[in-house]
Parts: sequence; structure tokens; C-alpha cells
Amino acid sequence: MNWLTNFVRPKIRALVRKDDDRETLWEKCPSCGQMVFHRDLSAAMRVCPHCDHHLRLSAKDRLGQLFDDGVYERIVIPGVQADPLKFRDEKKYVDRLKESRSKTGENESVVVAAGKMGALDAVAVVQYFAFMGGSMGLAVGEALIAGAARAIADKAPLIVFAAAGGARMQEGIYSLMQMPRATIAVEQVREAGLPYIVVLTDPTTGGVTASFAMIGDIQIAEPGALIGFAGPRVIENTIREQLPDGFQRAEYLLEHGMIDMVTHRHELKATLVRLIDLLMNKSESLSTPTPVVSVPALQEATAIADVPDVATTNDGEIPADDDSDDQTSGDDNT
Repeated sequence: MNWLTNFVRPKIRALVRKDDDRETLWEKCPSCGQMVFHRDLSAAMRVCPHCDHHLRLSAKDRLGQLFDDGVYERIVIPGVQADPLKFRDEKKYVDRLKESRSKTGENESVVVAAGKMGALDAVAVVQYFAFMGGSMGLAVGEALIAGAARAIADKAPLIVFAAAGGARMQEGIYSLMQMPRATIAVEQVREAGLPYIVVLTDPTTGGVTASFAMIGDIQIAEPGALIGFAGPRVIENTIREQLPDGFQRAEYLLEHGMIDMVTHRHELKATLVRLIDLLMNKSESLSTPTPVVSVPALQEATAIADVPDVATTNDGEIPADDDSDDQTSGDDNT
């Protein structure tokens, strides 16, 4: 009977059932409950036109919005052992991986890509929450390392879009070891003198928050994103107190100095381009030598300003005259 119910009946239904796209043409906003036509939602970059709620994005949509003309190069992530612990709970871990890959069309919860942003080179690492909650496993560590290596090779900034429920329990200690591995990869980018920018999306929690997601040179968050280590319900049950309104939301963290800015998705690319341009070109302005004013030139300038000439020491410094309020020290003039 189980064979008939679980195998034969679904096959028969699949043959006789007509495709019905009514459920896929409209999407319900999880914030205000309004139904939004899928084309309107895509045109708005999956931001609800009624309440401005930022819905979650797939890795493909995120990269398409990020790079110029939606053109980018996918960077291959080195293969990892699929099930190092032979883990099983209600299902085998390998079966969960197969389901997520079939559902999302991605091999893992992270995608790495390189391309142009405002005609500037950039490397992006994007976590995908729909794939097992964006959980961090061996593949995420390899992705950060691959992204960092490409950023260093291209002399480009590394941008991480964090969206995760934490470490992947099915990989145990292997998943926790990705925290220091990812942190070391970030430090290599910094040692190369390149920017590391983190964009925190909804949600970013657990071990990801405790490692590479909160050590960016610049921390940006999307409006309303849940950001924290443990969830609000866990914290309330632990401390036995009611949390403040909006606790662990992007705006709350901005107010308390945990992040640098909260940026609307419609303005995110332009903001990133400005930041990259500023951070990548700062060395040019700093390398311009500051003109040094010689003592004769300084004396000439003071003479033109009708300031009495002052004597100089053997070292070329102008001594301060403590008896006159009109004289200034040599340090101020230079």
C-alpha cells in the first residue's frame, strides 16, 4: 500500500494534472499580507510596493542586480566532501542536499562571482537563504577562500552578502571551523590593501554573524534585516525579559553603532559603487606629495602680509615670540 501511495499515485497525478500558474503569478508580502503581481515585484527588485518590505532574493537575482547589465563570471567553488559525518536525523543529510539542490537550482548555499560594478572590478560572495537556511558548511569556507583569492588576483574589493541561519549542524565541527578559515581569508584581502565590504540581509544570524559577517571595513544592512547571534525568542527565554521593539533589526543596530549604514535595495548598487571608488582610489590622493614651504618662502609670505620678519635658528625653525600675541609658532605656519 505504501508503494501505491508514495510512488504510483503521484506519478498518475503528475500525468493528468493540468499546470496551474495562478499561485505563481502572485506573491503574498510576509509583512503587510498584500498580494503582489510577480512582474511588479520583480520590477521593484522584490521590494513590496505597499509597505516597502524587502523580500528575500535568490543568488541569481542578487548578482543580476549587482553587476553591470547583469553580466558576471561565476567562480567555481572547490568541491567538498558531501557528508563527512554520515549524519542523519529525520532524513539523511545527503537527501536534504539533493532536495535543496533540486528546489533552488544551486549546488550550495553560497555563490561567488566577479564582474563590473559601475565599470569597477568587484568580487561578490552571495549567501542564499533558500538553500538549507543559508547555513555555513565546508562549501561556505571554500567559497570565501576562493572569493578572497580572486579579489587579490584582480586587485578588486571583496563584497559579501550575508544571509544565514548559522552553522550547518549536519557537518558538526567542520562547519564551526569555517569561522576562522573565512576570517583568515578576509585578513588576506586586507593585507593586500583591498576593501572588504559586508551587506547584511535578512536574516544574518549564528556563526556567520560571529565571524566574517561582522568584520567588514564597512557594514551595510538592508532595511528591516534581522541581524544577531541568537534569535529574539531564544534571548527572551534565556534572560526572562521582554526585548525592546525592533531589537536586532538593522535600524536598531545602526542606532547603537553596530553597523555603518542602512541602505534601501534600490540604492544599494549606487552606494557600493561610490564606496568602492572612494576606497580604491584613496591611495592616489594619499600618494600625492604635500608641498613643503621653505623658510625663505615663508619669510617672503610674512613680509607681504606686513608681518615683521622673524629670525630663524640654525635648524631653519622659526622660534615663537612669547612677548607678542601677533606672532605664531613655526609649527602653525608650516
